Amino acid sequence: MSYAKARDIGFEQIPVIDIAGLVARDPAASAAAGMAMRKASERIGFFYVAGHGLPAATTTQAFTTARRFFDLPKAKKQVLAVNPRHRGWVNPGGAKMYGTAKPDLKESFVWGLDLPESDPEVVAGTPLMGPNAWPNEVPELRPALYGWYEQVMQVGHAVLRGLALSLGRPAEFFTEGYARPLARGAVIYYPPQPPDLGTDQFGVAPHTDYGGLTLLAQDMTGGLQVKGSDGGWVMAHPIPDTFVVNIGDLMHRWTNGRLRSNPHRVVNTSGKARQSCAVFFDPGFHTVIDPRDLLDDPAQAKYPPIACGEWVVGRFDKAFRYRAPPT
Repeated sequence: MSYAKARDIGFEQIPVIDIAGLVARDPAASAAAGMAMRKASERIGFFYVAGHGLPAATTTQAFTTARRFFDLPKAKKQVLAVNPRHRGWVNPGGAKMYGTAKPDLKESFVWGLDLPESDPEVVAGTPLMGPNAWPNEVPELRPALYGWYEQVMQVGHAVLRGLALSLGRPAEFFTEGYARPLARGAVIYYPPQPPDLGTDQFGVAPHTDYGGLTLLAQDMTGGLQVKGSDGGWVMAHPIPDTFVVNIGDLMHRWTNGRLRSNPHRVVNTSGKARQSCAVFFDPGFHTVIDPRDLLDDPAQAKYPPIACGEWVVGRFDKAFRYRAPPT
């Protein structure tokens, strides 16, 4: 698949940043890590975080348990077909990025902040909020994935503290807007990609992420590619015990374009299956994303305010087939 070639790069282009000081709330280390993350975010929009404190065994268990779900017969998975709250199984062909000719070559299982039906937001019918759906056939999936998800969100909060400091704001600047985050967890399975599928077939076609931050754990198969500053594609190689973090469209808007939401794609040329686990760490549904919050001169704002939920729902409606209106 020569159409999807990407070049190897040095780690200085997508740097590995130790955030142990951020996790420990050490002031000097937090400021240094935050500035390193900002520089990477301004240049390429991606960086790795190490020293995050999440045990490697927790991520390994998430991968292992998720594979048991993906190995179920299609009929068993179909019982948990993704619902309007965006919980459940997204079947192969269920996601299509932008104007691509073909759906992404992947399947995924998605969950989010687990809220009971009695929660006021759920009662009010707030989109994308509610209880999760879990398979009876793999009862261990729920504790493995939800426990991992809760810990990854703590890593996300640490990253946000560093970015806030780097932008000249208090460390807790983002805390209120993320009090009840619209955070989706997803385990994603990519089958081997045969070379005869054509030049417009991807595991995930080139796209930017919709929201605030994405935190991604990769297996060691590889396949994540990021658009470089020269317009070419570079490999974001798997690095053990790290998360790949990238800036999403909403954070790009919130920072008035200072932090870059950069296109990326997945091409699985390994000849074997690939898995990843992600948390799409977005603000609360009602959080207003307003670049004036992070500007000393509000008149310099390039983007109008928009509610996080309004933005994300609009992007979902374009990307997922199950949300398409009946024809």
